[in-house]
Amino acid sequence: MSANITVVDHPLIQHKLTLMREKGTSSAVFRQLLREISTLLTYEVLRDLPITTKKIETPLEPMDAPVLAGKKLAFVSILRAGNGLLDGMLDLVPSARVGYIGLYRDHKTLQPVEYYLKVPSELGERLVIAVDPMLATSNSASAAITRLKEVGAKNIKFVCLLAAPEGIEALSSAHPDVAIFTAAVDSHLNEKGYIIPGLGDAGDRMFGTK
Repeated sequence: MSANITVVDHPLIQHKLTLMREKGTSSAVFRQLLREISTLLTYEVLRDLPITTKKIETPLEPMDAPVLAGKKLAFVSILRAGNGLLDGMLDLVPSARVGYIGLYRDHKTLQPVEYYLKVPSELGERLVIAVDPMLATSNSASAAITRLKEVGAKNIKFVCLLAAPEGIEALSSAHPDVAIFTAAVDSHLNEKGYIIPGLGDAGDRMFGTK
Protein backbone atom coordinates (compact mmCIF):
# COMPACT_ATOMS: atom_id res chain seq x y z
CA MET A 1 0.00 0.00 0.00
CA SER A 2 1.12 3.55 -0.70
CA ALA A 3 3.18 5.14 2.04
CA ASN A 4 1.15 8.29 1.45
CA ILE A 5 -2.06 6.98 3.02
CA THR A 6 -3.21 7.12 6.63
CA VAL A 7 -6.02 4.81 7.76
CA VAL A 8 -7.70 6.36 10.80
CA ASP A 9 -8.89 3.21 12.53
CA HIS A 10 -10.19 4.67 15.78
CA PRO A 11 -12.82 2.33 17.34
CA LEU A 12 -15.51 5.02 17.24
CA ILE A 13 -14.92 5.56 13.53
CA GLN A 14 -15.02 1.85 12.78
CA HIS A 15 -18.24 1.37 14.75
CA LYS A 16 -19.98 4.27 13.04
CA LEU A 17 -18.75 3.11 9.65
CA THR A 18 -20.30 -0.31 10.21
CA LEU A 19 -23.65 1.36 10.90
CA MET A 20 -23.27 3.33 7.67
CA ARG A 21 -22.52 0.19 5.66
CA GLU A 22 -25.75 -1.54 6.71
CA LYS A 23 -28.24 -1.31 3.86
CA GLY A 24 -31.17 -0.66 6.21
CA THR A 25 -29.68 2.55 7.64
CA SER A 26 -31.91 5.53 6.79
CA SER A 27 -30.66 8.57 4.88
CA ALA A 28 -31.04 10.77 7.96
CA VAL A 29 -28.94 8.44 10.13
CA PHE A 30 -26.44 7.92 7.29
CA ARG A 31 -25.89 11.70 7.01
CA GLN A 32 -25.49 12.10 10.76
CA LEU A 33 -22.98 9.26 11.00
CA LEU A 34 -20.97 10.68 8.09
CA ARG A 35 -20.90 14.06 9.80
CA GLU A 36 -19.67 12.48 13.04
CA ILE A 37 -16.98 10.42 11.31
CA SER A 38 -15.76 13.42 9.32
CA THR A 39 -15.22 15.36 12.55
CA LEU A 40 -13.12 12.51 13.93
CA LEU A 41 -11.16 12.24 10.66
CA THR A 42 -10.50 15.98 10.65
CA TYR A 43 -8.91 15.78 14.09
CA GLU A 44 -6.32 13.36 12.70
CA VAL A 45 -5.83 15.13 9.36
CA LEU A 46 -4.99 18.40 11.10
CA ARG A 47 -2.65 16.90 13.68
CA ASP A 48 0.40 18.66 12.20
CA LEU A 49 -1.06 22.15 11.80
CA PRO A 50 1.54 24.86 12.47
CA ILE A 51 1.10 26.88 15.64
CA THR A 52 2.56 30.04 17.09
CA THR A 53 1.91 31.87 20.37
CA LYS A 54 0.08 34.99 21.46
CA LYS A 55 0.09 36.87 24.71
CA ILE A 56 -3.12 36.46 26.68
CA GLU A 57 -4.24 36.93 30.25
CA THR A 58 -5.86 34.10 32.17
CA PRO A 59 -7.85 34.95 35.31
CA LEU A 60 -4.60 34.37 37.22
CA GLU A 61 -1.71 35.72 35.13
CA PRO A 62 -0.43 36.58 31.63
CA MET A 63 1.00 33.82 29.44
CA ASP A 64 2.20 33.02 25.93
CA ALA A 65 -0.49 30.64 24.66
CA PRO A 66 -0.53 28.50 21.49
CA VAL A 67 -2.72 29.50 18.53
CA LEU A 68 -2.93 28.36 14.92
CA ALA A 69 -0.46 30.03 12.56
CA GLY A 70 -0.82 31.11 8.94
CA LYS A 71 -3.79 31.55 6.62
CA LYS A 72 -7.12 29.95 7.43
CA LEU A 73 -7.62 26.43 6.09
CA ALA A 74 -9.55 25.76 2.89
CA PHE A 75 -11.97 22.83 2.75
CA VAL A 76 -13.00 21.90 -0.78
CA SER A 77 -16.00 19.63 -1.29
CA ILE A 78 -16.19 17.48 -4.42
CA LEU A 79 -19.91 17.73 -5.13
CA ARG A 80 -22.30 16.43 -4.30
CA ALA A 81 -21.36 13.74 -1.80
CA GLY A 82 -18.38 15.69 -0.45
CA ASN A 83 -20.81 17.95 1.40
CA GLY A 84 -21.52 15.14 3.84
CA LEU A 85 -17.92 15.27 5.03
CA LEU A 86 -17.75 19.06 4.86
CA ASP A 87 -20.42 19.60 7.53
CA GLY A 88 -18.55 17.66 10.20
CA MET A 89 -15.25 19.32 9.33
CA LEU A 90 -16.79 22.77 9.73
CA ASP A 91 -18.14 21.73 13.13
CA LEU A 92 -14.50 21.41 14.22
CA VAL A 93 -13.02 24.31 12.21
CA PRO A 94 -15.86 26.80 11.64
CA SER A 95 -13.47 29.54 10.47
CA ALA A 96 -12.20 27.53 7.48
CA ARG A 97 -12.74 28.87 3.99
CA VAL A 98 -14.89 26.65 1.79
CA GLY A 99 -14.75 25.78 -1.90
CA TYR A 100 -16.70 23.49 -4.23
CA ILE A 101 -15.82 21.47 -7.29
CA GLY A 102 -18.76 20.02 -9.18
CA LEU A 103 -17.92 16.70 -10.80
CA TYR A 104 -20.07 13.77 -11.81
CA ARG A 105 -18.95 10.38 -13.03
CA ASP A 106 -20.03 9.32 -16.48
CA HIS A 107 -21.37 5.84 -15.74
CA LYS A 108 -20.28 4.53 -19.14
CA THR A 109 -16.70 5.81 -19.24
CA LEU A 110 -16.24 6.25 -15.43
CA GLN A 111 -14.53 9.56 -16.29
CA PRO A 112 -15.29 12.78 -14.38
CA VAL A 113 -17.16 15.67 -15.99
CA GLU A 114 -16.71 19.11 -14.38
CA TYR A 115 -19.69 21.45 -14.14
CA TYR A 116 -18.80 23.86 -11.31
CA LEU A 117 -15.76 25.42 -9.64
CA LYS A 118 -15.75 28.03 -6.86
CA VAL A 119 -12.80 28.14 -4.45
CA PRO A 120 -11.34 30.58 -1.89
CA SER A 121 -8.66 33.12 -2.81
CA GLU A 122 -4.94 32.69 -2.06
CA LEU A 123 -5.07 28.89 -2.19
CA GLY A 124 -1.30 28.80 -2.54
CA GLU A 125 -0.96 30.11 1.01
CA ARG A 126 -3.48 27.75 2.59
CA LEU A 127 -3.60 24.10 3.55
CA VAL A 128 -6.30 22.73 1.21
CA ILE A 129 -8.33 19.70 2.26
CA ALA A 130 -10.26 18.10 -0.62
CA VAL A 131 -13.09 15.80 0.48
CA ASP A 132 -15.17 13.07 -1.16
CA PRO A 133 -16.59 10.06 0.73
CA MET A 134 -15.49 7.40 -1.77
CA LEU A 135 -12.07 6.93 -3.39
CA ALA A 136 -13.00 4.31 -5.99
CA THR A 137 -11.39 4.71 -9.42
CA SER A 138 -9.89 8.04 -8.21
CA ASN A 139 -10.87 9.67 -11.51
CA SER A 140 -12.94 12.37 -9.81
CA ALA A 141 -10.46 12.95 -6.99
CA SER A 142 -7.52 13.18 -9.40
CA ALA A 143 -9.39 15.60 -11.65
CA ALA A 144 -10.41 17.76 -8.68
CA ILE A 145 -6.86 17.90 -7.33
CA THR A 146 -5.50 18.76 -10.78
CA ARG A 147 -7.94 21.68 -10.95
CA LEU A 148 -6.99 22.84 -7.46
CA LYS A 149 -3.35 22.89 -8.49
CA GLU A 150 -4.24 24.81 -11.65
CA VAL A 151 -5.84 27.55 -9.52
CA GLY A 152 -2.85 27.80 -7.21
CA ALA A 153 -3.10 25.19 -4.46
CA LYS A 154 0.28 23.84 -3.38
CA ASN A 155 -0.36 22.05 -0.08
CA ILE A 156 -3.23 19.58 -0.53
CA LYS A 157 -4.58 16.65 1.48
CA PHE A 158 -7.39 14.34 0.40
CA VAL A 159 -9.92 12.94 2.88
CA CYS A 160 -12.41 10.15 2.17
CA LEU A 161 -14.54 7.74 4.12
CA LEU A 162 -13.72 4.59 2.12
CA ALA A 163 -10.96 3.78 -0.35
CA ALA A 164 -10.26 0.95 -2.76
CA PRO A 165 -6.68 -0.22 -3.39
CA GLU A 166 -7.07 0.67 -7.08
CA GLY A 167 -8.07 4.24 -6.21
CA ILE A 168 -5.23 4.68 -3.76
CA GLU A 169 -2.71 3.50 -6.33
CA ALA A 170 -4.13 5.71 -9.09
CA LEU A 171 -4.34 8.85 -6.94
CA SER A 172 -0.86 8.31 -5.49
CA SER A 173 0.51 7.86 -9.00
CA ALA A 174 -1.20 10.99 -10.35
CA HIS A 175 -0.50 13.16 -7.29
CA PRO A 176 2.32 11.67 -5.19
CA ASP A 177 2.55 14.90 -3.17
CA VAL A 178 -1.02 14.58 -1.82
CA ALA A 179 -1.51 12.71 1.46
CA ILE A 180 -4.62 10.51 1.63
CA PHE A 181 -6.66 9.98 4.80
CA THR A 182 -9.45 7.41 5.05
CA ALA A 183 -11.45 5.45 7.62
CA ALA A 184 -11.00 2.11 5.82
CA VAL A 185 -9.47 0.44 2.77
CA ASP A 186 -11.87 -2.11 1.27
CA SER A 187 -11.21 -5.16 -0.91
CA HIS A 188 -11.56 -4.06 -4.54
CA LEU A 189 -13.69 -2.39 -7.21
CA ASN A 190 -16.40 -4.29 -9.07
CA GLU A 191 -16.94 -4.11 -12.83
CA LYS A 192 -19.05 -0.96 -12.41
CA GLY A 193 -16.36 0.86 -10.43
CA TYR A 194 -18.05 0.54 -7.03
CA ILE A 195 -16.08 -0.22 -3.87
CA ILE A 196 -16.62 -3.76 -2.52
CA PRO A 197 -17.94 -4.45 0.12
CA GLY A 198 -18.38 -0.68 0.41
CA LEU A 199 -21.68 0.95 1.30
CA GLY A 200 -23.26 1.63 -2.07
CA ASP A 201 -23.42 5.07 -3.68
CA ALA A 202 -22.68 7.58 -0.90
CA GLY A 203 -24.55 10.42 -2.60
CA ASP A 204 -27.67 8.35 -3.17
CA ARG A 205 -27.64 7.09 0.40
CA MET A 206 -27.12 10.61 1.78
CA PHE A 207 -29.91 12.20 -0.20
CA GLY A 208 -32.31 9.31 -0.75
CA THR A 209 -31.91 9.32 -4.54
CA LYS A 210 -31.35 6.50 -7.04
